[in-house]
Amino acid sequence: MRQTQFLRMFLVVSLAWLSAFLANAEDAYRYFTWTVTYGTISPLGVPQQGILINSQFPGPPIEGVTNDNIVLNLINNLDEPFLLTWNGIQQRKNSWQDGVLGTQCPIPPGTNWTYKFQLKDQIGTFMYFPSTALHRAAGGFGALNIAQRIVIPIPYPTPFGEFTLLVGDWYKSDHKALQQSLDAGNPLPVADGILINGRPNGFIFTGQRGQIYKFRVSNVGIATSINFRIQGHNITLVEVEGCHTLQEDYESLDIHPGQSITVLVTLKWAPKDYFVVCSSRFTKPILTATGLLRYDGSNTPASMPLPIGPTYQIHWSMKQARTFRTNLTANAARPNPQGSYHYGTIKVTRTLVLANAAAKINDKLRYTVNGISYVDPDTPLKLADYFNIPGVFTVNSTKDTPPSGPAALGTGVVGTTLHDFIEIVFQNTEKAIQSWHLDGYSFYVVGYGSGVWTPAARKSYNMADAVNRDTVQVYPLSWSAILVSLDNKGMWNLRSAIWPKRYLGQQMYVRVWNNEKSLYTEYDIPPNALLCGKAKSS
Repeated sequence: MRQTQFLRMFLVVSLAWLSAFLANAEDAYRYFTWTVTYGTISPLGVPQQGILINSQFPGPPIEGVTNDNIVLNLINNLDEPFLLTWNGIQQRKNSWQDGVLGTQCPIPPGTNWTYKFQLKDQIGTFMYFPSTALHRAAGGFGALNIAQRIVIPIPYPTPFGEFTLLVGDWYKSDHKALQQSLDAGNPLPVADGILINGRPNGFIFTGQRGQIYKFRVSNVGIATSINFRIQGHNITLVEVEGCHTLQEDYESLDIHPGQSITVLVTLKWAPKDYFVVCSSRFTKPILTATGLLRYDGSNTPASMPLPIGPTYQIHWSMKQARTFRTNLTANAARPNPQGSYHYGTIKVTRTLVLANAAAKINDKLRYTVNGISYVDPDTPLKLADYFNIPGVFTVNSTKDTPPSGPAALGTGVVGTTLHDFIEIVFQNTEKAIQSWHLDGYSFYVVGYGSGVWTPAARKSYNMADAVNRDTVQVYPLSWSAILVSLDNKGMWNLRSAIWPKRYLGQQMYVRVWNNEKSLYTEYDIPPNALLCGKAKSS
């Protein structure tokens, strides 16, 4: 009898505590105020105009936890309109906050605007950077890392510490000079150097012998693929852009523009300094940046030679990419295992074959997707959609397959229905590597291949444990195939992460739509939304 009464009392108290907890358990808020300015920087020894955030180059990191709410007041003290985009953050039901010209008006000089978004159901290594003009080539980028909630275990040994590396190519010319060159119809040359956290050399990562460290590495460059390696140490891949991977060891890893990876490194050798090396891929000449992994107490400098990395071996890179597999038994942001979503059993409702190409339009160099070289209209597509403003864009102006006929300027949009499950094949017709990013989503990278894609290539798809990420490389004169579940209503930028090509037209938008107006599928227009173009009079 007493035991029964005790159990009843325990259940009542437990339920009361749980109810109180749930009533007060709101996801955390993180507040930021960032001021964007110009400033003189000299990362390659030549003074030039850079873009700073709170006087920092690179910009300050955002360190969040799954489901955190971000409230960020951005003050634009540049002389041009400006936006930041949050690469890989899915902005669930909230393309209003995506930070690209297709979804929101840019922040005018001398004014501010507040972003409000949630790191909903995501973990992993990401980045932010400017989406306007060629501002990204001047800085304004930084890390955005999302840790797992403490109730969700990580599927690898708990690191003793972690480091963030922002690696990328860099030009000595100011971004406005680079932009003028592109506007004149000239392609950009190979970059002048590679940077690690804003420096070509000398950045030091210090750790203790016998411990495991997490390295978060993002390619923030505008055009160049990077190979990452650490002298004398294997690196264990554990995550790509929010997807826990099978834990394979590598001597080096390729990271293409717009991509992020997370690796573990065990410090198990003699206490000394070891080179951290980032070198360019598929370029002539090969560009190299170095940092140092310093064992605590080291008095011995790193010794030459630098560890050798791949240079132009395309097939080597493609073979490595095929080894990236999802850890099906691991949890990600949610308690359920990543493998509980059986993408390989879902019927594909539509196939898009998107061919990128270079073209001459009005006697100037442009880049196209299925024959359209994108031009931003004065009115953001999302605002035109919301206010039913005609004449801004046409749904399905970008065709499902590459059309015949000459290339043209336009505003390319593909119309889809919410909850479609589609296949996208990226066909690279150029002799240079491509990198494609889709805002609002992660997707399953099911295949890579050389030459021209045909339906027969589906036999080679990985339909079991393909990695789920937001940016995929496409090798020269080759193709890459992805599957994506369109479960996030909005207007989403599908773009080349090779920024000069994106600037000259190699982008489009995917409109994910249904006729239901409900907060369950999409948030309302934010009360502080900027209005421009034809939306000003709506």
